[in-house]
Amino acid sequence: MDNLALATILVPIAGAVLTMFCPKGAGKWLGVLFSALGTIGAACVAYAFHTGGRVATTYELLKFGDTVIFGLTIDSVSTLIGFAVVSLGFLVVVYSAVYLTYEHREHPHAARPRYYAFLLVFIGAMAGLVYSSTLIGQLVFFEITGGCSWGLISYYEDQKGIRGAMRALIITHIASLGLYIAAAFLFSSTGTFSIDAIANLDGSTKTIVLLGIMIAAWGKSAQFPMHVWLPDAMEAPTPISAYLHAASMVKVGVFIFARAIMSAGGVPEVIAWVGVIMAMVTMIFGFIQYLPQKDMKRLLAYSTITQLAYMFLALSLGAMGSEMAFKGGIAHVFNHAYAKSLFFLLAGVFSYSFGTRQLPEIRGLLAKVPLLGISFCVGAMAIGGVPPFGLFFSKFAIFSGGFQLVTGHIWLLPLLIIALIESVAAFAWFLMWFGKTVPGEPSEAVASAIPIPWAMKAVLVVLIIMSVASSFIAAAWLG
Repeated sequence: MDNLALATILVPIAGAVLTMFCPKGAGKWLGVLFSALGTIGAACVAYAFHTGGRVATTYELLKFGDTVIFGLTIDSVSTLIGFAVVSLGFLVVVYSAVYLTYEHREHPHAARPRYYAFLLVFIGAMAGLVYSSTLIGQLVFFEITGGCSWGLISYYEDQKGIRGAMRALIITHIASLGLYIAAAFLFSSTGTFSIDAIANLDGSTKTIVLLGIMIAAWGKSAQFPMHVWLPDAMEAPTPISAYLHAASMVKVGVFIFARAIMSAGGVPEVIAWVGVIMAMVTMIFGFIQYLPQKDMKRLLAYSTITQLAYMFLALSLGAMGSEMAFKGGIAHVFNHAYAKSLFFLLAGVFSYSFGTRQLPEIRGLLAKVPLLGISFCVGAMAIGGVPPFGLFFSKFAIFSGGFQLVTGHIWLLPLLIIALIESVAAFAWFLMWFGKTVPGEPSEAVASAIPIPWAMKAVLVVLIIMSVASSFIAAAWLG
């Protein structure tokens, strides 16, 4: 499994190097090839883990003396999330191959090789971070994803994109200082960078290490008050918004916090309290902010902030002792990645075919392009947490675990009720936009739509299927 996991990391990065030296037109084909190979590698890792008895295993790959610098952890969580981030990278590359063309009505442009190079490095770095068994490994890949996000957000090289890219890079880099501090305290206390060593720390040192990881997680996952970079990052090409800002980069923070909790052998109560309170603040703030949005991508950006808050709420409830809430949070990462990618890539189709993603200008989707109407319906119901879509089941687990804790922590009750209200209100808001955009006579923008490439349609169909199937996959895999 270690060789398969290492190949999943290195193959896309090797593809990025080749892409930079290839002719312009060949970049997309190399991108598709190497992202597909990475996806096969992630699937093989998961298969090997499953057939090997599903025993969590850590491999030491790089040592300096007796200190492990980099290793791989293969378990149910890393294999599930690893497959999600790599497979979605492949779907985004396929989508990008037909999205970034001169036929695009809003942004006529043929992708340069560096677009696919940055994207492939990002895919490899995400796999590396998910499989990493050390804080140093996480930190290296954390910073690589930050650099790639800068290159991809600013890809169009306009002022808004460059400003949004710099803001994302600066804020996430400042947040990464928490990971530096955590690594330093862990090494000074245990002589190792292994994440599993967190369990050997005394109470005060463990609190510092976990708080440092939490701060890094907040920055990468756009949690209040470090959320401000995400809406501005919507200046990126829409496939990048779907991958970085729905499926992968924003999940980095959630994942490193989850890995720390899994390895801590008991979490100080103050960490759980801070996690719950900040998750609720972010959830309420994000919901209020996306109410006035008319640009579909900015609406989805603020919606993503609130969904990430649900994940932090779940992990914090897990830190308080609820295994159900913790597993629900991991499943929510998996479910949300596919459902929100569907919604973001749908916004890209609007931009490509209609020349706009302003929701008030879009009406009559079902009459003109039924697949887009169905995609909007599925996206709205999935994000709103309606059965049988994935986010319903993961939210159910989160709330069930949370209410089980209320008997010993009565202060959780009003917070969980607020979260329930937000969930219902969010669905009502998406339902309102569904009523305005999907039925009725086509608006001028929709009526003048240009044909949608088959690759875009195929990606939307896959994501529609995964928006239903993801919860069953996650539940079966996590047990």
